[in-house]
Amino acid sequence: MLLRLNLLAAVLSAALLGAASSVDKRQSFPRMVFCHFMIGIESDRTSSADYDADMIRAKSYGIDAFALNMYVSLNPPLDVRSDRDAQRRFVFFLNARPTTNQSVGNPVDTYTDQQLGFAYDSANRNGMKVFISYDFNWWNTDQGAQIGTHMAGYAALPAQLFINGAAFVSSFAGDGVDVNAMRSAAGRPIMFVPNFHPGQGNFGAIDGALNWVGWPSNGNNKAPTPGANVSVAAGDSSYKSALGGKPYLAPASAWFSTHYGPEFTRWNDLLALKPEFVEIVTWNDYGESHYVGPLSSKHQDDGASKWVNDMPHNGWLDMAKPFIAAYKAGALSPNSFITSDQIIYWYRPTLSTLNCDATDTTANTPANNGSGNYFEGRPDGWQTMQDAVFVVMLLTSAGTLTVNSGGQTHTFNAPAGASSFTVPMAVGQQSFALARNGVNVLAANSLKDISNVCPCGLYNFNPYVGSPRRGSSRSNLLPIALPPDFRAAVHRPWRTAHWSADHYTPGTFTLTTTPPTTTPPITTPPTTTPPTQTGSCTITASEQIRPTNCLQPGCVWQGPAGQGSPDHCDG
Repeated sequence: MLLRLNLLAAVLSAALLGAASSVDKRQSFPRMVFCHFMIGIESDRTSSADYDADMIRAKSYGIDAFALNMYVSLNPPLDVRSDRDAQRRFVFFLNARPTTNQSVGNPVDTYTDQQLGFAYDSANRNGMKVFISYDFNWWNTDQGAQIGTHMAGYAALPAQLFINGAAFVSSFAGDGVDVNAMRSAAGRPIMFVPNFHPGQGNFGAIDGALNWVGWPSNGNNKAPTPGANVSVAAGDSSYKSALGGKPYLAPASAWFSTHYGPEFTRWNDLLALKPEFVEIVTWNDYGESHYVGPLSSKHQDDGASKWVNDMPHNGWLDMAKPFIAAYKAGALSPNSFITSDQIIYWYRPTLSTLNCDATDTTANTPANNGSGNYFEGRPDGWQTMQDAVFVVMLLTSAGTLTVNSGGQTHTFNAPAGASSFTVPMAVGQQSFALARNGVNVLAANSLKDISNVCPCGLYNFNPYVGSPRRGSSRSNLLPIALPPDFRAAVHRPWRTAHWSADHYTPGTFTLTTTPPTTTPPITTPPTTTPPTQTGSCTITASEQIRPTNCLQPGCVWQGPAGQGSPDHCDG
């Protein structure tokens, strides 16, 4: 009898371990869209309410969960005050936590768990789900047990994403992590969908995989070259082959650091590919220029403000909304999910040929390049940049699109549904109009001109994304107030690495938002060089110093109340 009981216990134990170690490939999975959210720049958020706007906005666009990118942290998480039962179930073993960033030998932050607690609480309050994405730029692959112990506490919270009864967890990189140790320490079924790489990670030990590279590359974490150009579709194929039928978490990203990626084409490809899950890269990684969240989302400046300030990407999320709905419905086209007319456009603020070597803070400035990801002056891959204005139309019925780039007019017949167009960039004002029967339905001048002057002396390959609104002659943009030390900040060295997550020098100030000022629309193209100033002068409107938005020596700003003073760009 005792032998039978022991055998029965062994069978049950094996069954439970099997249930916790993998997700049955025969299971069906709901189509879900996630968005990568960087926790590491959020140390100035003081309560879960600071996450509410992000949660509400993401949910309104059809995003199901945030993937919370987590660095190593020292502090235990905060109690989630809205759920006492969750507090009792939240078991966290502080002695299981790593205390230093052993991969780079530096002390780690002390706020990440606090911010994770805020995010989980806000998600629960706003009907969103979240899960942790462990960033192996900070965690080590021999810390599988610590990761399992850590995520077990968060898996007990009501906002944790569960799929088919398993707590969902992901990663950035992490090939070689001890998955069995992680599962054992978690003590519950988990669905581990990490950013393993085909040919490197053990795909037999995981339940699915995230492909981070949603843009063309050379296959070695750099920009494409004539002899090495790995398409996004090739990456999809490689992952699906390695997964052998397990769920694929496919990336959707328009831009990485400075490199154009055809987001419109990518979303159409995803509708045809029909992956189990999609992850938008990212909500708020401003440093890598692929953010889709608003600039008003509270965050600390990690140095990225030098190329992100007044460069919104909100329009990319507007464009994605009908595609997200179509993906979830299993449709091959977003057209039936377009409910209003929209023009979404994006372009860089200068031509790729503009030479800023004399004033850019990294030009002719050698630095430690052990990673191979530091590039002086222009970023890696700049030669492949297309000097173009990209336009996506989302239309309820056909119309005529007119794009005026720097005085050069281009007209297209735009069909009902989703379509895309490209025109050459030209220096000057950018304007866009949709007409039907000879009458403009949407028309606006962009707030960002294309300039032949280096913005504050720097190379800036980050795109400006805009979208006209009905009843407005200007595209909407929430301006960012420049802090007092902005001039010093823009002259600190910054990295222009193309394919690295570590390509900027941390700054020291926090961006804050101010209400937009009201100025009359510009009806004539602005000059493309700043006015010459001699002696003392008074500037009362930003139009007087377009397109650089920089005061010259001897000039005094006396603009509208509440509008941030422009930077002095005298070197």
